[in-house]
Amino acid sequence: MTAFSFRAAAIGLALVCLPALPTSAADGPPSAEQTRIDKAVQDLAAKQKADQEKANDQRVANRMSSLLGDPGTLVLGNPQGDVTIIEFFDYTCPFCKAMEPRVQQLLKDDKKVRLVVKEFPILRPESIVATKAALASVKQGKYAAYHQTMMNFRGQLTEDAIFSMAKDVGLDVERLKKDMTAPEIGDAIIANFNLARALRIFDTPTVIIGNHLVTEASVKIDFPKEVAALRAK
Repeated sequence: MTAFSFRAAAIGLALVCLPALPTSAADGPPSAEQTRIDKAVQDLAAKQKADQEKANDQRVANRMSSLLGDPGTLVLGNPQGDVTIIEFFDYTCPFCKAMEPRVQQLLKDDKKVRLVVKEFPILRPESIVATKAALASVKQGKYAAYHQTMMNFRGQLTEDAIFSMAKDVGLDVERLKKDMTAPEIGDAIIANFNLARALRIFDTPTVIIGNHLVTEASVKIDFPKEVAALRAK
């Protein structure tokens, strides 16, 4: 037997003689100790989430007057509603548009909901154009119709599409373009950016119901349930 063969045989024998390793927890039910550790981890995660939500809601409460009264604050639904929903959105955001039918259905079914919309154009250059046009449409009394038309638009939002929709809802497009350059339009957008930063809002859509900043995915928000729960309080 060569030296190489001898070493190989020795290694093989050693491997055969190694004691069996203990089975992992995945091979059987967890031990009492592992169960206790798992519960501690879950409890810690739940507490951290609760603490974060409490901090979020406190920031919202501290800035509620700005959320409801800053420049560029626009209201849909019932301005005197007993439940307020605030939405930070972008006209080019697919998640905002996916949520929109449920928001509109809520306003249709519940006449006591006030929807405060916060233009938050953060995704594309066309987002800024759309927001400026929407804010400028207020002077012609067409914001609600124009807002919903752009939210219902599917496909890539271009400047041509933005102004084509403006014409479709009865806006004077030349006047609209002029009004878009007014200083108060830029001021309103900057105010919303500052509010979002103060509230640590970085995504669209972001929804606030009452004083609660909703952190779950927009697709999971059950608006009638959330509104009913708030009224129950």
